[in-house]
Amino acid sequence: MTRPTVTRRVLLIDDEELIREVVEVSLAKVGGWEVLTASSGEEGLGKAVAERPDAVLLDVMMPGLDGPGTLARLQADPATAAIPVVFLTAKVRQSEQQQWVDRGAAGVLVKPFDPMLLASQVAEVLGW
Repeated sequence: MTRPTVTRRVLLIDDEELIREVVEVSLAKVGGWEVLTASSGEEGLGKAVAERPDAVLLDVMMPGLDGPGTLARLQADPATAAIPVVFLTAKVRQSEQQQWVDRGAAGVLVKPFDPMLLASQVAEVLGW
């Protein structure tokens, strides 16, 4: 089976360095995608405007600007409003996950995740 020629660009916004490293390697090596990273909501907003990724993977719980706040700011900016956002979170309560989808997230993936399956899970949520 040949890999598609389209290279996806994904921006990961997560305050945990180890999570950023694992996700970056997983999506790059398994998914074949270009991965951009940011360690805070504020940094992520700047990179989203400058880089225009195909999607954003976003942690929910971060100091300062949290995931839901970052999502709201991405949606409010015409430059980033159309970029799909997938939450990557340790919060597993179904009611919370549904709230994020109701607020415009494309989907929610749960930590801990299997690095070998993450790219296919993201692709499935986004319909890639």
